[in-house]
Amino acid sequence: MKKTSFVSVHGGHSGQFCHHATDSLEEIILLYIEKGFSWVGITEHAPPVSDAFLYPCEREAGLTPESSLKIFGEFMVECRRLQKKHSSKIEIFTAMEIETCSGYQEFIPFLIKKFRPDYIVGSIHFVDDIGFDYSREEYDIAVKTVGGKDELYCRYFDQQYTMLKLLKPAVVGHFDLIRIFDAEYKKRLQHPEILNRIERNLVLIKELDLIMDFNLRALFKGADEPYISRVILEMARKLKIPVVPGDDSHGLNSVGNSMEEGIAILAELGFDTHWRKPSKIDY
Repeated sequence: MKKTSFVSVHGGHSGQFCHHATDSLEEIILLYIEKGFSWVGITEHAPPVSDAFLYPCEREAGLTPESSLKIFGEFMVECRRLQKKHSSKIEIFTAMEIETCSGYQEFIPFLIKKFRPDYIVGSIHFVDDIGFDYSREEYDIAVKTVGGKDELYCRYFDQQYTMLKLLKPAVVGHFDLIRIFDAEYKKRLQHPEILNRIERNLVLIKELDLIMDFNLRALFKGADEPYISRVILEMARKLKIPVVPGDDSHGLNSVGNSMEEGIAILAELGFDTHWRKPSKIDY
């Protein structure tokens, strides 16, 4: 029986181009090759549209939206170079993980036109322009600001729905990241108002024929299951939505993290493990 191939639809963040990652991009790609990956999407973070959306560590380092834009351009050049250099050993997609905060509706199309990535990953790390995934403290601030965890989830999935309709990203990044600091997320995902939004978003993902990122970084960081949670995975399977592993690596120490476990979960639930590749943007 042929072994299921290793792939990553979302990963490859490097310290060379991402302040909260480590190691060089070529080192990371060489490790993907060493670990036998057949293809990988290098999905570096898009630069922020304004100062308000710099992470605390980026502000401390003196980064600005302008310098971040320049660094992202350098990433695209280097990733394209490595894409060609290593093409005989691995298929590399030069991609971009986008953000959804004030101004993204115009800024992301601008970035796509300027840099022409192979595809984009549609992710959310801010709700109502409040960062929630950087630390538990920021998560708690977001909860308090919007009026509670249930409201935070609802706003997250509403924002996700709007982004999916507008941008139609080839890959939906860590679909339920909003649970990152919520110990009671399994119960909360069954809340009718939240569950209805999840179902609505999944139906849209199916209609748009997008891929969902089975994000294994949650396991690397100590969670008991990846993003996507099992209850949502089962809903996606019933809709026959393609789900593909993403290691969301941020350095050599997380390249290919938990890949065997992730593949086993998807196989157990009956997902197709002949992984579908993201559709490239037609320029």
